[in-house]
Amino acid sequence: REAIAGYLFLSPWIIGLACFIAGPMLASGYLSFTRYDMVNTPEWVGLKNFVEIFTKDRLFWPSMLLTFRYALIVVPFSLVGSLLAAVLLNQGLRGTTWFRTFFFLPHLTPIVAAAVLWGWIFNPDVGPVNYWIRTITGSSDAPGWFRDPDWAMAGLIIMAMWGAIGGNTMLIFLAGLQGVPQELYDAAVVDGAGVWAKFRNVTLPMITPTIFFNMVLGIIGALKVFAAAFVATSGGPAYATWFYALHIYAKAFQYFEMGYASALAWIFFIVLFIFTYIQFRYSKRWVYYAGEVD
Repeated sequence: REAIAGYLFLSPWIIGLACFIAGPMLASGYLSFTRYDMVNTPEWVGLKNFVEIFTKDRLFWPSMLLTFRYALIVVPFSLVGSLLAAVLLNQGLRGTTWFRTFFFLPHLTPIVAAAVLWGWIFNPDVGPVNYWIRTITGSSDAPGWFRDPDWAMAGLIIMAMWGAIGGNTMLIFLAGLQGVPQELYDAAVVDGAGVWAKFRNVTLPMITPTIFFNMVLGIIGALKVFAAAFVATSGGPAYATWFYALHIYAKAFQYFEMGYASALAWIFFIVLFIFTYIQFRYSKRWVYYAGEVD
């Protein structure tokens, strides 16, 4: 009876997993070997989609490299910024509760609304950023931001930082910091450790599991970037922000090449899986778990 009750409680999750994750994944796996336009019956083409992706798709490699470049910039800065914010909020200063709310607000803002807001902020003609740049420099020249291929990526990175430094990443860091035993800090003080020494020798080693967790989620999230670029730039100008997820979307819902898009998605899944596996494989070299005995 207990087993039946347990399965009944798990059944909504199991049904959701089967219907919305496992089922669509299996279907896309099959479609990746077909030519399918959502109207006609899927036509089996074998590995043709994958061959075309690697040999004929002129946007495949640029979109993949652009996505990795974006993640390479956003993830480290987001982790460092979130950690610094969590350290400041962990000091127990007056007004900490209000600051926590302030830092978390960007995370509560829907990504579409945030993209529209930043589109106005970075508007080359009437946006406040360019207004202050022109006021301070006294020059009429200012970045074109989302209208300029050289500045569009920078605008998206700034927008990502704004949303990532607060939110769940910061809260998870804060929880990790509050889980560090106070007696370790007391022992460090007895040994004559200063603020930096305590942070380097006590805090950082003790929160390495938290850093690792946030890093894995941060990399996956950054590589899946879509909504911000779709709303703010639509992948432009001149493909300057044409991320991999946008490439999949275009093939699937603009050109209705569902089989081709499924192949792109599975390549992306394999890349994400490999990166995640590598991170877990080498995490034991630097991640410390309290109570773990070698």
